Amino acid sequence: MFPEQVYFYTHSILNFRTLLAADDLKRVIVQSLAFLVQNNLFIVYGFVIMPNHVHFIWKPLSTERKERPGNSFTKFTAHRFKEYLLNNDSKFLDSFYVGKSDRQFQFWQRDPLSIPLTSEQALIQKLNYIHLNPVRDKWKLADLPEEYLWSSAKFYEKAVDNFGFITHFGE
Repeated sequence: MFPEQVYFYTHSILNFRTLLAADDLKRVIVQSLAFLVQNNLFIVYGFVIMPNHVHFIWKPLSTERKERPGNSFTKFTAHRFKEYLLNNDSKFLDSFYVGKSDRQFQFWQRDPLSIPLTSEQALIQKLNYIHLNPVRDKWKLADLPEEYLWSSAKFYEKAVDNFGFITHFGE
């Protein structure tokens, strides 16, 4: 990812397991996004947290750190997922065991999808796509996009920011 370029980003949980069904683990995602914004690493224009994947519309602000910001996100969340599962569901944690030389557990699929958005029209199309994700028949997590707590839909529909890190794409 290049600084100052807006991206549509999708990352899935390993083998599409529904790790993110638990609200406590959704909060890990929210905390990570808040950290990235507060430390001027990303601007977040939109997001949705689904049971087995996440979608973000974000813009990296700097690549001058030792670690790329996207990698910081996956590393931080993986550590927190492991900690949570150790304390709350060790049997489920075992399903993420990979026993590789560089890690024991893996929570995220390799190679997230990151697509540059080169126009406002493309950004709006992806924003609508992610906000409609929870209401699709496959998931049916809410009746209306703005009713689903774990997305930026309410911010765009009702100007309510429950998270404190979302920036309107028009700003």
